[in-house]
Amino acid sequence: MAASMCDVFSFCVGVAGRARVSVEVRFVSSAKGKGLFATQLIRKGETIFVERPLVAAQFLWNALYRYREKAEENAQRLTGKPGQVLPHPELCTVRKDLHQNCPHCQVMYCSAECRLAATEQYHQVLCPGPSQDDPLHPLNKLQEAWRSIHYPPETASIMLMARMVATVKQAKDKDRWIRLFSQFCNKTANEEEEIVHKLLGDKFKGQLELLRRLFTEALYEEAVSQWFTPDGFRSLFALVGTNGQGIGTSSLSQWVHACDTLELKPQDREQLDAFIDQLYKDIEAATGEFLNCEGSGLFVLQSCCNHSCVPNAETSFPENNFLLHVTALEDIKPGEEICISYLDCCQRERSRHSRHKILRENYLFVCSCPKCLAEADEPNVTSEEEEEEEEEEEGEPEDAELGDEMTDV
Repeated sequence: MAASMCDVFSFCVGVAGRARVSVEVRFVSSAKGKGLFATQLIRKGETIFVERPLVAAQFLWNALYRYREKAEENAQRLTGKPGQVLPHPELCTVRKDLHQNCPHCQVMYCSAECRLAATEQYHQVLCPGPSQDDPLHPLNKLQEAWRSIHYPPETASIMLMARMVATVKQAKDKDRWIRLFSQFCNKTANEEEEIVHKLLGDKFKGQLELLRRLFTEALYEEAVSQWFTPDGFRSLFALVGTNGQGIGTSSLSQWVHACDTLELKPQDREQLDAFIDQLYKDIEAATGEFLNCEGSGLFVLQSCCNHSCVPNAETSFPENNFLLHVTALEDIKPGEEICISYLDCCQRERSRHSRHKILRENYLFVCSCPKCLAEADEPNVTSEEEEEEEEEEEGEPEDAELGDEMTDV
């Protein structure tokens, strides 16, 4: 949910990214905080803005399995077929010849430019050097603790918080970065609605305290000492939980999209489409839904976009990297608020009661979008299928519940 803000300012190109059309951030209300508004007509399908994250991090389980492959390698791993061959291999956009390792810890980057940018912003602090495989290294202890309580499917990473601290540590102008991070909402509770973030309740105190202790041992920084106190760590946790934008890239999906643009004879098109359909069936049977190289990031402009269950814009990563594109789903008039959905497509189709439950627990607000207002007279019950899912979750032991709850951040 967007953070509170008392002034109005127009977007300018800078650390946030590049704008395609004019937008501005305005204060909406004490409940909503700020919002993003169009200052000119935005046509359906138009890119509203493209944005770089202030910080981003790959999910830890995702990184452990080294999901950085060419499309054919990706298909081989996901299908479990080492001999899987893709037609039109020239359509793969991955350039492994450009990949570079950190010379000290061997962490992989997609290019020399990416490695240099990471080194200049945060990696000098986070580089474990020759201790990268030492289980007693403070950073490795922190990451192992996180993995032990946060199993796939992942939607957050303790390393996003670590990169925030490391960025401040390395910065010459520490105050500038602290100001940038401070503009994100970091409420642990919504007192007006009597909502507490689901990961910050009493039953998770032990796990959070363990993470805070390991986080402090690995990364303490005096300039942001408040982040390492119990209350400050909870706020930092809430900041990442309520503002973190999932980032998903896939060399295989990029190859599929490129195949879709090929001009082929009808018979060749039919054969290629049938091949791709069977490929995804094989992947579903072998791997399920965990297909992407995934992580999360903090985006200044994206965090200003409030939620709607009937959004007029959507986020995507069409360049197969961490550059976020926000695109109009319909015509947006000047002065109209630009809203995205914090729920995925399946969640948006669930009952109003179920949607509100997800939004309350994860984002600390009660939705009053047009769809929710239109369904206000519906009973506060879930469908039988949704009730079965909730009963299964409630029947799990507390440690398993923590793992599942963590994945919804």
